[in-house]
Amino acid sequence: MPEPDVSSEEAAARRLLSSAAVRERAGIMLRLGLAGELEHFSVDLGRLSACADEVVATTRAEYPTLEIPFHARWRHFAAGGLDRWGTLAEAVRWTDRRERARAAFDLAIVSVLLDAGAGPAWRYEEGRTGETYSRSEGLAVASFDMFIGGTFSARPDLPYQADADALARLSVTELARGMQVSAQNPLVGLEGRASLLNRLGQAVAARPEVFGVADAPRPGGLFDHLVEGAPEERIAAPAILEALLLHLGSVWPGRIALGGIDLGDTWRHPALRTGGATDGLVPFHKLSQWLAYSLIEPLEEAGIAVVELDGLTGLPEYRNGGLLIDTGVLAFRRAEDAGRPHPVGSQLVVEWRALTVALLDRLAEEVRGKLGLSAEQFPLAKVLEGGTWATGRRLARERRPGGEPPIQVVSDGTVF
Repeated sequence: MPEPDVSSEEAAARRLLSSAAVRERAGIMLRLGLAGELEHFSVDLGRLSACADEVVATTRAEYPTLEIPFHARWRHFAAGGLDRWGTLAEAVRWTDRRERARAAFDLAIVSVLLDAGAGPAWRYEEGRTGETYSRSEGLAVASFDMFIGGTFSARPDLPYQADADALARLSVTELARGMQVSAQNPLVGLEGRASLLNRLGQAVAARPEVFGVADAPRPGGLFDHLVEGAPEERIAAPAILEALLLHLGSVWPGRIALGGIDLGDTWRHPALRTGGATDGLVPFHKLSQWLAYSLIEPLEEAGIAVVELDGLTGLPEYRNGGLLIDTGVLAFRRAEDAGRPHPVGSQLVVEWRALTVALLDRLAEEVRGKLGLSAEQFPLAKVLEGGTWATGRRLARERRPGGEPPIQVVSDGTVF
């Protein structure tokens, strides 16, 4: 009997660790939806123009000159109009722009991994301003305060960094303290977030050839690794994602593995028939893509040109996905599904997320057409920021108390 070809499974798994695979399989799910072959959602492309009108209205209100930054974690660090990172970056005497970029990578990677949905009850009060923030902005400000306070550094003399030792040792109690969590101020998935940072520290320590900086492994070492692989000082955005998935894939909770590779934010759906070892598997890599978007600016500030921005996909999370439901582009086949919680790995949530990815590409074309801009002038990263995410939040606030999304998702703090 011939031995099983393990290498073919590994190769198939690696193909799923890419934005191209996310887009391809989301497109298959959209075709199924348009053919009426999905169990939980119907798709009405006739509503896409009205949805784009809502996005354009938000974009013009928020950015009248259409000078829109990329959709990235850096926007949340500026919550309340205070440029926290910019102020810190200018105040610190970095040895060179690469040292600053490493610190930016450290901050972005840690903060994005903490940026799953906080839940409706959690709030963070910022000591320096007295302002209170919730959801993504609150998580960003809280993680920024922990960063400048040296929580993620094992070196008291080097507070503005995250390193493998401190991350691997970070306790749930420390994270709860930094996030101001209490019985009266609960944060969804606290333990999952702490575990994610512990695994980040372990993954960084295990790969000193990728993350080592002066023999002290840290997430920011990925900056040097990416730059060394870009001799012409140009890097494609999908390559950032692939590096994250390849070198930090072990941080995600074990869900589905193939050929010895953990597939991270990848889920099963029986309608997606592709044949082969990856039949029925639908990848998203939402937090990793959010992180890839968030590493573009530190790279560019260090003199590295980032190209192929639209190689990344739209983010399959509850604001973008909620926008499509609230504007009627997506509709529940069974009305009762809107009123009950759904596990993150359920067929309904997988359908919703895949349809969101595919429809965001089509929505981006509609928005560009209404604004009279090309894809080069208005890449997907700006459509999202301008944009779809803010419009999804606005419509949720207009339609439901507390701005809750139209679908209740039960998650562990490591997906949304």
